[in-house]
Amino acid sequence: MTTVFIISAPSGSGKSTLVSRLLEADHGLRFSVSYTTRRPRGNEKPGESYVYISRREFEDRIARNEFLEHAEVFGNYYGTHREVLEQARMEGKDLILDIDVQGARQLRERIPEAVTIFILPPSRDILEQRLRARSEDAEEVIQRRLKEAADEIRNYKQYDYVIVNHQLEESSCTLRAIIKAERVRRQRMEENIRPILKSFESRHPALF
Repeated sequence: MTTVFIISAPSGSGKSTLVSRLLEADHGLRFSVSYTTRRPRGNEKPGESYVYISRREFEDRIARNEFLEHAEVFGNYYGTHREVLEQARMEGKDLILDIDVQGARQLRERIPEAVTIFILPPSRDILEQRLRARSEDAEEVIQRRLKEAADEIRNYKQYDYVIVNHQLEESSCTLRAIIKAERVRRQRMEENIRPILKSFESRHPALF
């Protein structure tokens, strides 16, 4: 059984670092590489960070209903292809999706049993410091991201879990604990429980 984990956060909250640590520590997870029409930046690698395609190709894929969810953010399309879920199921792995609030809302409608996690920065000032420390964006982009962050944060109540990323190591441990707890809750280790129940049933049949 594949559990879908949706992780959202304002840009600069440390989400990518937390997800990277999670994937390094847990080999039972598959990361969903999103499709996008924006250009690569920094050290991003095609096929690892995103699948980069043209706007025309993205819109053609929308018309063919290839995406589980898609959204337009800052003038660029982002989307989750249906194939990633099927691949995770074939591999017997759980699926991690790093998507924004808009995409998460769409995905919950299609997969209501998905587990949703929201990563919060400790404050607006700290988020601004992190955005500036990346040295990737122009001033107008930073201000736009801060405004977008304010809009996204208002949606935190829609998520099952909220992690305030004060300290990376602590937040990383919390994220791993959520994944582990949800697996136990979803799977309930049925293959191990059935033999135990049978051992009691043979001795106390009237109770079963």
